[in-house]
Amino acid sequence: MVNQEIAKIFREMVGLLEIRGEKNRYRINSYLRASKSIENLEKDIAVIYKEKGIKGVRESSGVGEKIARKIEEYLKKKRIKDYDELKKETAIRQIVTHYFETKNINLEELKRNSKKRKIIYSRFTNPAKQLLELAGSIEKAKEAMTKVADWAKSRNLDYAIETVFKKWLELDRLKPKEVVKKPYFWGNPMVWSEAKKKWYVIDGVGNWLEFAGKESEIEWRIVK
Repeated sequence: MVNQEIAKIFREMVGLLEIRGEKNRYRINSYLRASKSIENLEKDIAVIYKEKGIKGVRESSGVGEKIARKIEEYLKKKRIKDYDELKKETAIRQIVTHYFETKNINLEELKRNSKKRKIIYSRFTNPAKQLLELAGSIEKAKEAMTKVADWAKSRNLDYAIETVFKKWLELDRLKPKEVVKKPYFWGNPMVWSEAKKKWYVIDGVGNWLEFAGKESEIEWRIVK
C-alpha cells in the first residue's frame, strides 16, 4: 500500500517544518493529522483515488483540499514538490540538527540554547555546508556523521562536524569500540573455568574462590 509512503513523507515534512522554524502551527498539525489518518486507512489510498478521485481522498482520510492535492501529486508523479523544496531549503539545518541529536540535544533544546547564546548556531552552518558538498546528499552526510559519532562516543572522545572531514577516507573502516562486559561478585572480579565448568571469584590477594552463589547475583560491568 502506498499509504505508508505518503504518511512517512508527511511525518518528515512535519520535522522539516519544525527545523525551519515554521510559525504556522495549523500547517504543522495538518500534516501530522494527515499522516496518522492515511496510515490508519484500511484501504489503499491509490484505489480510493482511482474510484472516487479527490473527493474520495478527502472523505476517507479527512484531509483538506491542499493536502488532498499533494496526495494526488504523489500518486501521479511519485513525488511531492513542496516536500522536495522543503528538504532542499533545510538541508544545512538538517545536518546541524542531526549533529546535535548525536550529542543527545534535541531540536527544542537546540533552539533554546541558540536563543540564550549557549550555542552559537552560525558556528556550525559552514562545516555543515562543507559536509553536504563532500557527501553529495543529506542522507549520506547524516550517515557519515552517525558513523563518526558512534566511533567517537564508544571511545569517550569528543567530536565535531569537522571530525567527519578528517575521518572521511576511513569511514568504511570506522567501527565503534566493542563493548566488553566482565563479571564481578561483591566488587571482586570473576573467571570461568572451562575445564571445571565453574565460576571462581578472585579475592584481594589473588586467591581463586569457588563461586557458590546464583548466576543472577553476578554483576556484569562494562570495561572501557
